[in-house]
Amino acid sequence: MSILPNEIVLRPRFQIEVAKSKDSILNSFEKADLPPFLVKRIDDHVFIKFNRKKVHFWSPQLHLEINESDQGGSKIYGLFGPNPTLWTFFMFLHFGVATIFIGLGVWAYSSASLGRPLTLQIGLMVFMVVLWFVLYAFGRAGRSKGKPQMHELHQFMNRILEI
Repeated sequence: MSILPNEIVLRPRFQIEVAKSKDSILNSFEKADLPPFLVKRIDDHVFIKFNRKKVHFWSPQLHLEINESDQGGSKIYGLFGPNPTLWTFFMFLHFGVATIFIGLGVWAYSSASLGRPLTLQIGLMVFMVVLWFVLYAFGRAGRSKGKPQMHELHQFMNRILEI
């Protein structure tokens, strides 16, 4: 397994091979009761997040999918990411800004075709680009705020797997 890099990407993914069986790994995670971590299992998926006392707006969670490997062990696919509600809201904002930008572009094209002034449309389009950069900066700041907890989740997973 590779070590997590210093510069963690937005939703880093990894996969590891473990010599243990899928059922023993899933049982290890089910029995893991180590605060501040909350572990939830649904079929072959394990979700690890922080309890209410330790969680903040940018707290990440770790999603693991455990499959049986052809070589007799197990293969674990991991995904670090923000709270799904936060992720959905953030994507909604990005798509909203993009949709408004496209709508303003259509309005600007129509105004240009009719020979009308474009000042308002171009100004609003520039504002949408600035707003997108603000959202991007906000996301980067949140990612750096959640990075220490991401490392804690990784260490917790390694402790349970005894890697």
